[in-house]
Amino acid sequence: MEGGGRPSATQAVLLAASTAVTALLYSVYRQKARVARGLEGARKVRLDGELRAVLLEAPGRCVPYAVIEGVVQSVKETLSSQFVESCKGVVQRLTLQEHKMVWNRTTHLWNDYEKIIHQRTNTTPFDLVPAEGGAGVTVRVVKPLEAAELSLETVYEKFHPSVQSFTDVIGHYISGERPKGIQETEQMLKVGSALTGVGELVLDNATIKLQPPKQGMPYYLSSLDFESLLQKQESSVRFWKILTVVSGFATCAVLFFLLRKQYRHHRERQHLRQMQEEFRQAQERLMNTEGGEMLKNACVVCLSSTKSCVFLECGHVCSCHECYQALPKPKKCPICRQGITRVVPLYNS
Repeated sequence: MEGGGRPSATQAVLLAASTAVTALLYSVYRQKARVARGLEGARKVRLDGELRAVLLEAPGRCVPYAVIEGVVQSVKETLSSQFVESCKGVVQRLTLQEHKMVWNRTTHLWNDYEKIIHQRTNTTPFDLVPAEGGAGVTVRVVKPLEAAELSLETVYEKFHPSVQSFTDVIGHYISGERPKGIQETEQMLKVGSALTGVGELVLDNATIKLQPPKQGMPYYLSSLDFESLLQKQESSVRFWKILTVVSGFATCAVLFFLLRKQYRHHRERQHLRQMQEEFRQAQERLMNTEGGEMLKNACVVCLSSTKSCVFLECGHVCSCHECYQALPKPKKCPICRQGITRVVPLYNS
């Protein structure tokens, strides 16, 4: 603590940083909890012949947040895999990712580093149809790339290692970057995949559409069933809750430490004021009872006993024998702070 009981700059920064981290974690936790509650309260609808009637009865022919499960079916043409024969899909993502080792000058270690150097996503319109088939009801999936969770299956993955000469290796060690190779990946949402969609379900003329919700809730197109998707979100909520509680305890510990320091400083100041008050009262008593004579001959340390020691070599007469014995070693004169080599008793006749 600094003078006046104020916390030091380091302590203030630590408390502010801890409070800010706790507030940030709590904000993320509240957002995750809101998403989990919204997902839990989403209306489950079946992809069957009753779906159109349900939407006709809903206000504005719309269910703001609905859960629907079906199988992916393309509307027109499908996307073919560039690497796997007879692999058809409606969403295709091609990724080129660079892998290299980077020298860390702080830890003096080589660290793995990954960077996406190229990514392209192709889509084609698709519907969700009943898994059992035969119902004749379809739901058009709108803006699938805006989904917070879009489940794509990796259908092709290959790593192309870098070919390096001896001069390349020397240059890489000098530059601090050592390439490992390029990873080529293809991911697809296959035709016939089971999909759980969570979003706004609306009847637009004769077409039933599943689209991103307008209330700020996340849009899901997941390969998990609804119960597994809900459990995943609840697990995320518990994780962020634990982080928030731990950070909150750390913040409380820092605050308690600072308040304890300030309280101790306050007690010390109270004790000092009490001693000063006692000293002042002792002076007043001596002045009132002896008319100043006793104060003149009183020990400067305790102000109650009579001066009875001569300190040599400085020659000051300022202390009683008991206070001289209580002086810390090496003993010094309370008046001039000169070292005391010997003491001569003083007798008043």
